[in-house]
Amino acid sequence: MRTRLLPLLIVLLAAVLLALGVPLAASVAGAQQQRVVVDRIDDTARFAALAQNVTVPSGTDASASASMDERLLTLGRELDSYYEVYDIRAAVFSTTGTPLASAPKGFTIPQAGEVHVAYAEALLSRRSHDPEQVWPWQRNRLVVASPVIRDGDVVAVVVTDSPTGPMRSRILHGWLIIGAGEVAAMLLAIGAALRLTGWVLKPVRVLDITTHAIASGRLKSRVAVASGPPELRRLGRSFNEMADNVEDVLEQQRAFVADASHQLRNPLAALLLRIELLAYELPEGNEEIASVQSEGKRLAQVLDDLLDLALAEHTEADLRVTDIGALTAERVAAWAPTAEAKGVRLVGDCPATTAWADPVTLSSALDAVIDNAVKFTPEGERVEVRVAADGETSTVVVTDHGPGLTDEELTRVGDRFWRSAHHQNIKGSGLGLSITRTLLAAGGGSLSYERHEPTGLKVTVSVPRSRPAA
Repeated sequence: MRTRLLPLLIVLLAAVLLALGVPLAASVAGAQQQRVVVDRIDDTARFAALAQNVTVPSGTDASASASMDERLLTLGRELDSYYEVYDIRAAVFSTTGTPLASAPKGFTIPQAGEVHVAYAEALLSRRSHDPEQVWPWQRNRLVVASPVIRDGDVVAVVVTDSPTGPMRSRILHGWLIIGAGEVAAMLLAIGAALRLTGWVLKPVRVLDITTHAIASGRLKSRVAVASGPPELRRLGRSFNEMADNVEDVLEQQRAFVADASHQLRNPLAALLLRIELLAYELPEGNEEIASVQSEGKRLAQVLDDLLDLALAEHTEADLRVTDIGALTAERVAAWAPTAEAKGVRLVGDCPATTAWADPVTLSSALDAVIDNAVKFTPEGERVEVRVAADGETSTVVVTDHGPGLTDEELTRVGDRFWRSAHHQNIKGSGLGLSITRTLLAAGGGSLSYERHEPTGLKVTVSVPRSRPAA
């Protein structure tokens, strides 16, 4: 859950920081350009003041013309110094576009472009519009033009054409500072998100682990309610109360099954004894009395299996490193006479392999599985028992060539008291495989079933090769 929640929080935080950072970056760029534009406006205004009397009106005498020429030379020197110091082109143009003074020499009004547009606007007795925003990746120039007005008329135009390299460098520097701040804020936000999600989801993770432990059979597992939001702490306490109640109910159920099966055995034994005595007074071969005896013995077997099941659910496995091959070979040898008496060939392939298992439990499981395989295999067929090791698991596969089970029956095999409709006439209580599965699960083992083609059933007993977690 944390891996899904954390990216969502990071994306949201990044979106917020971008929503704040992008306008701030644009504001920094706009402020830097505005400062440069204001400086250029001040410069053009100063040059316009110097250029007000450099043009020669008609009817001017020779002395006045000489004075104006001197002013024009002064204006030219100012423009040259301005260009040398700031590397900004500047010029004063007449209303006809002729340069009166310029720096550098040769700075003229082009037929199109920013300089032409700014010059045309200044001829209309107003300063040129502010240039468009220049971004760090652009190499545009800033052009500012101001009219020179005398007696209400435009007599000349001052134009400055500024490079934008220094301004773009300052904008980029400001953006780097903003970017560093954004990165620092993002790292801080990620750290806070990690702490927050860890604090919020830790109780959920503990609850998930505990739930899995209880589902795996460790009913004593409980949630440690120590941290997290109050709602989740309250949920943990409620879960512990529920687990306590469920454990109590299951314990009562196990105790009832064990007590009931134990208490019923004595009356049933007395009843079977009376039936035996009654049988001596009836003619030999009476079918009714034989049927009653058979059902009584079956009931006794069911009670014994119920008691075994109740004890199995309450028994802890005594795990140890066990030679699965040797143990399986021993059980195959023990069942071989029974199989031969039925006309079934029992074949074992049991190489040496070790695993963590309770030898008694595993022996009981193999007895139940081999017993079923021999019981349901017709005469003349064979039962194969094979031991193998695959990675972290050792397996014992018991394969028979009997009638097998349908897909629907495979989903129910191993359920308590369940027996296939085709095998109701075969001796058994339907609890053997349930007891086996319960005993194996206590030690980390498992029991699985699948069809064997063309006919038969394949049962796999699996035990871990490494010690299961407590």
